[in-house]
Amino acid sequence: MGSEQAERVKLALQGGLIPAVPVPRYADGEIHEEAQAAYAAYLTAQRVAGVAVWAHTGRGLHLRPEQRWYILQSWRSALEPPRIVIAGVGARPDDSIADAERISRWQSRSRRMAEEAAAGGADALLVFPPVIFRELPAHVREEAAVDYHRSLAQLGIPLIIFYLYEEAGGWSYSPDLLRELLSIPQVAGIKVATLDSVMTMQTIARLLAGEFPGKLHITGEDRMFGYALMRGARSALVGLGAAFPNIQADMIDAYFKQDYSRFIELSERVDGFAESTFTEPMDKYILRMLCCLSLCGVIPEAAANDIAEHDMTEQELHALRQAIQTYRLY
Repeated sequence: MGSEQAERVKLALQGGLIPAVPVPRYADGEIHEEAQAAYAAYLTAQRVAGVAVWAHTGRGLHLRPEQRWYILQSWRSALEPPRIVIAGVGARPDDSIADAERISRWQSRSRRMAEEAAAGGADALLVFPPVIFRELPAHVREEAAVDYHRSLAQLGIPLIIFYLYEEAGGWSYSPDLLRELLSIPQVAGIKVATLDSVMTMQTIARLLAGEFPGKLHITGEDRMFGYALMRGARSALVGLGAAFPNIQADMIDAYFKQDYSRFIELSERVDGFAESTFTEPMDKYILRMLCCLSLCGVIPEAAANDIAEHDMTEQELHALRQAIQTYRLY
């Protein structure tokens, strides 16, 4: 049954855009429920194939269980099939306990998060890289990563591997480890987010095309969006899609319809938007996306807050307004 569900998820993702959604918050970090409802209504009216909750953009590993459930149910009730909801899965290591116990506790918490996602109606799991296993000896760490993904696959819900660059807290999976993970029947595809390593993205794209054509290449490259489509990505799961997703969906459509002049025009505008929002400090992109939603009237200004200690200056907000106008976002 798992492989059949994986095929259904791949069909929903094919040629589609999945925004990784942030969480509107009050200044004290609590969820702004009115803004969340308005945001869900906004994205539902856009050309998206679904959403990804509990991902990095939504600070998924920092949400309390009741907050996770609220966010999942908010999006699950807003999006009718065939649109899908993908839930990030993982846990934050507890550095206050010993190594062996810390790994065991981490696995238990991660498994619980996956079970919550399945119980809440998520269509697939986006598996955060299990970087805690990098502490293990070299000869066992990759086997532990494979076993971990296989254990999540036993829940009967499709998996999406998450290749995330190490500077963002990810793991540079070796080609052999990627082969093992992609061979799991319940794996629908892989989200590739290397940020600025075009060589890594090309290597993974070549591996997928040559050895795993049945697994979906899902780009997470906000700063190489159009080029990733040219290198074989057939879907996108990006934080950039959190605001103004329609122009990004149109860019994807233009590529697959071979309307290349339109694709180039839209790609240049989408790149300009990404260069205005996905820049150093990179973790601030979440706040920038929330501010974009505020500037275009989707959520109130009071809901444009993130748990990280970042602030937006008037100059930065002005630059975002200019980007929205310059790149003709809609």
